[in-house]
Amino acid sequence: MTAATPHRWRTPDGLTLAGDSMGPPGAPAVVLLHGGGQTRHSWSAAMRSLAALGHYVVSYDARGHGDSDWSPAGSYGMPALAADLGCVLAGIPGPVALVGASLGGLTAFYAIGSGRGRVADALVLADVVPRPTAHGSGRVRAFMSGHRDGFASLDEAAAAIAAFNPGRRRPPSHEGLRRNLRLRADGRYHWHYDPRVVEQQTPDRADLLLGVSAGVRVPLLLVRGERSDVIDDAGVEELRRHVPHLEVRTLRGAGHMVTGDHNDTFLHGVADFLDRHLVSAG
Repeated sequence: MTAATPHRWRTPDGLTLAGDSMGPPGAPAVVLLHGGGQTRHSWSAAMRSLAALGHYVVSYDARGHGDSDWSPAGSYGMPALAADLGCVLAGIPGPVALVGASLGGLTAFYAIGSGRGRVADALVLADVVPRPTAHGSGRVRAFMSGHRDGFASLDEAAAAIAAFNPGRRRPPSHEGLRRNLRLRADGRYHWHYDPRVVEQQTPDRADLLLGVSAGVRVPLLLVRGERSDVIDDAGVEELRRHVPHLEVRTLRGAGHMVTGDHNDTFLHGVADFLDRHLVSAG
């Protein structure tokens, strides 16, 4: 497998987004959108696997995350995130599927639903619906808003993640975790995302998303974790009422982090979906 190729994009409001690509540029494309508080590196294993299957894969850091710029104006609403995605998609002429986790999935949903003309040819949501549960989404926001003073070590950060998601198996090393943290001048490790991202993830966002759902006419797959507390049956059925062609796949034993908890099973289901819908779009 060849190394990833780095990319930079300029957003309409002058920010620089950082990302990578892998795989043959002329092949059917998959754009991976990470969740809130994560970075493009959360998709590293998926990127390699999808590229090995012959796809051109692009993964980028959303504004306010990772190596992408933070917005001086604190602009992290759906319109801004969707406009950023449009900059990435502008360089992909062929068929393309969007695969988004949490905030990334909602960004893709909004971009397709509110877009004029073709935005993408298929969409995969990783354990997210427009109206998540109050308990689960509140727990995620609380975790993202916490630890403002950082961590004394990577071990301390890993312990905080384990407490938040006790059912998840700990990775063998801190290498992946290191990419989501920055060692600052105070000698402590801090999450590398703008705290203002969390402030704009409000409950009324669900109405905004469902308001554009009629425009989501592309094949849509929701992969949900059996043990997730972020989405429930009511949220899934509300989405189905707005997008009747919704497909749902449940991963047994997985929580909200379906890509990390059961990455191989998640990718198997996504690959099948892409075979049925993306390749035919080309």
